[in-house]
Amino acid sequence: MRKKSCLILILVVFISALAGMFVLNVSFMPKVPFKLGLDLQGGSHLIYEADLSGVENQDREPIMRGLRDVIERRVNLFGVREPVVQIEESDDSYRLIIELAGIKNVSEAIDMIGQTPFLEFKEEKPNFEEIIEHNQKVNETGEGEEIEPFQSTTLTGKYLEKARLDFNDMTGEPFVSLQFDDEGSKLFEELTENNIDKYMPIYIDGNPISLPKVREKISGGRAQITGIVNVQEAKNLAENLNAGALPVPINMISQQTVGSTLGAVSVERSLKAGILGFLAVIIFMILVYRLPGFLASISLLIYITLVLTIFKMIPVTLTLAGIAGFILSIGMAVDANVLIFSRMREERKEGKEFPLVIRDGFARAWPSIRDSNITTLIVALILFSFGTSFVKGFAFTLSLGILVSLFSAIFVTRSFLRCFIGTRFEKIKFLWK
Repeated sequence: MRKKSCLILILVVFISALAGMFVLNVSFMPKVPFKLGLDLQGGSHLIYEADLSGVENQDREPIMRGLRDVIERRVNLFGVREPVVQIEESDDSYRLIIELAGIKNVSEAIDMIGQTPFLEFKEEKPNFEEIIEHNQKVNETGEGEEIEPFQSTTLTGKYLEKARLDFNDMTGEPFVSLQFDDEGSKLFEELTENNIDKYMPIYIDGNPISLPKVREKISGGRAQITGIVNVQEAKNLAENLNAGALPVPINMISQQTVGSTLGAVSVERSLKAGILGFLAVIIFMILVYRLPGFLASISLLIYITLVLTIFKMIPVTLTLAGIAGFILSIGMAVDANVLIFSRMREERKEGKEFPLVIRDGFARAWPSIRDSNITTLIVALILFSFGTSFVKGFAFTLSLGILVSLFSAIFVTRSFLRCFIGTRFEKIKFLWK
């Protein structure tokens, strides 16, 4: 048992040493920076208001969720990973809070959001002919205002499944073919059936792009956007629509650039607090538990190294709240060791042999460790499910830290202790009291 535990421990220490060099960006290791959140590295903070004037109350929440998902996919295409997109409801209005870490050029951030088109199909108003005649008179006389001859329908980009660049076999002109999902296909079929021999224009961002006339009912959920100037424009339109056509229009009401100066100061203070706290924990563990406390401190170093490596590799977006969750998980790791060592003392007082002290100490401390960590994980899961972005960051780093801490406390620390079985150190009572 002792030989096997020592070999396993050597392997764990070797892996941890490599992980430590990876975290510290040693020259021959891959250079992977930590991913920092908006509060630590700065970025753009945008607030948009959704236009839900034509949406029924019962449909507003699902549409806002769809809008949030679309914008997340959109900014991901431009290299902004894990954007924070939150829905904020106030009275009868809905807003989107968008945070793009690392994007400090506000106009660039606005372009990212604004390039996502709002696709909608319209139909002729009941008095279409009268409106056309009115508009013609306005154009001839220059008096009065023109009236919009088309009205919105329920068929929007919400139901778009995919868009593709195609070419007319006869003329070679580019067009964008659209494929709707099942619900959209039914809506499109109904609209074309009700508008035979009528115009059903396609609008992008409120501007008419194509003015097709319905000749017959169209099944299968396929439509075309024609009249596009060139291939590149058609290609860009197809890509933007695939990135996510907005289910409702949005208007920007606030923009702000968040600096990283405060974040840098906060990181520095957090690191100082973490280092001082870690040193205090090590001193406490060694003074109270002596050799087991010293071994637990080494396990804690391994734990920190492994967690930071995981943060880099996933990668986890670190915010101040996330760092707080990680530091709290260190305390949970220490708590597990305290329970184990206290139980070992009780076993030793009963006069048991050292191997039995280790075995029974861990076995009898495990139920308390298991229950305390499971309850914390349950709370973290609730926070992650219902909290905002920063709360989710706290919950995620805390949960990840707890899972790794169980490995370090139960597996690594026990392997350290087993290496002393059958040695003269196990006979020195001072080291274990």
